[in-house]
Amino acid sequence: MTDTVRETSLPALLHRGKVRDVYDLDDALMIVATDRISAFDVIMNEPIPDKGIILTRITEHWLRTLPTCFPHHWRYTVARDQVPRGYEPYVDQLTGRAMIVQKTHVLPVECVVRGYLAGGGWKEYCNDGSVSGIALPAGLQQAQRLDRPMFTPSTKATSGHDEPISFEQACAAASEFARGLGASDAEGRQWMLAARDRSLAIYTEASNAALSRGLILADTKFEFGVRDNELLLVDEVLTPDSSRYWPASEHRLGISPPSFDKQFLRDYLETLDWDKCPPPPTLPETIVQQTAARYTEALTRLVG
Repeated sequence: MTDTVRETSLPALLHRGKVRDVYDLDDALMIVATDRISAFDVIMNEPIPDKGIILTRITEHWLRTLPTCFPHHWRYTVARDQVPRGYEPYVDQLTGRAMIVQKTHVLPVECVVRGYLAGGGWKEYCNDGSVSGIALPAGLQQAQRLDRPMFTPSTKATSGHDEPISFEQACAAASEFARGLGASDAEGRQWMLAARDRSLAIYTEASNAALSRGLILADTKFEFGVRDNELLLVDEVLTPDSSRYWPASEHRLGISPPSFDKQFLRDYLETLDWDKCPPPPTLPETIVQQTAARYTEALTRLVG
């Protein structure tokens, strides 16, 4: 596709996250999905070829095709014939991996939806019989489909891990957020209610679409922002970095099916004598390429 981009250093850098570099365009933001990859909250030294372009293409696909994704903050994806003014010299770095989006005030809550018992939800269920403090029936198995999707919000940690919170705690966080914008507690709660309902609706629509392509959407997370008192879907959407996809043909109760996210990388790192703190270990080229192949397969199966 293009040359690997581990990091960008362009004019008006606003924020550098684990994967994305964000630039302030005055009336908009430019979000650049790099090829960085993190595991256990540590950014690896080796980039994954084309990862940022793949994440951007998948996000754009869902935003274009799922009615429940509207309204959202996306305006356009940078292409050779559509580059923000002043960034023409950097078109090679930006094409296909930079999204121009509306500015919003982002809710301080990760909107997680779980349709299957997996990951951290499965671990909590084994210990406490619940997921995010919500009691579930006894006797459920790993990778089992839940009777109905669960909305399990979490904090948005600036460092370390996000922590599960109750819906009432999420509403309290949204109310405090609203006060900071000069709005009322009631408006903050309404934004959180709307975020919950939209998250569940998007998950349901996306899981049906994914299943038609032979994939199970086990769980995912969304972010929402407020602009002119309207709740907009923001950031990446339904990508392998924010979602757990399984091949439907390999789904079995009682085991964790193979996934198209970075679990492959995590599994490799677990075999090393590494304390999961910086600096990260050096990744062999075979691990880099096999990780890249999983992202490419996700793109092919989801988008075509």
